[in-house]
Amino acid sequence: MTRRIPEDWEARAERIVRRGERWDRLIPKVLLDSPVSRVGFWWGCAVGWVWGGLWSRGRVERRNGLWVFRGMPNWTHARGGVCVGNCFLTGEANPSDAVLRHEAVHALQWRRYGFLMPFLYALSGRNPLRNRFEIEAGLVDGNYVPRAM
Repeated sequence: MTRRIPEDWEARAERIVRRGERWDRLIPKVLLDSPVSRVGFWWGCAVGWVWGGLWSRGRVERRNGLWVFRGMPNWTHARGGVCVGNCFLTGEANPSDAVLRHEAVHALQWRRYGFLMPFLYALSGRNPLRNRFEIEAGLVDGNYVPRAM
């Protein structure tokens, strides 16, 4: 499926990120960038390790601060891969440095939001052009928009 990219995608993305920042102010501070969120981050890492350990049939390596589990069946992850905690679960392809930069931002988001991350991400929707977490991680690095537009 080819997604139509609006000409004003950058301005729209900026508005979506600002709206997300306003919503963050409603979250109790004890849940963000805190010992509580760290527990959620480590829980995410454990889930990533278990899921990756069960299904990865490729190389597992440490790159860009992430544990990269390759060779995952397509049904085990969305799109080109998924970041859970500091684990990037992906298919056969060797992820580029740009993709790993994008996924490293998701790992930082996991550190900030902890247990809230999967819920907040789901509430942001599947369309990466409207999902604040994908926008913050970089739509270009994530291969959601072309480098030269």
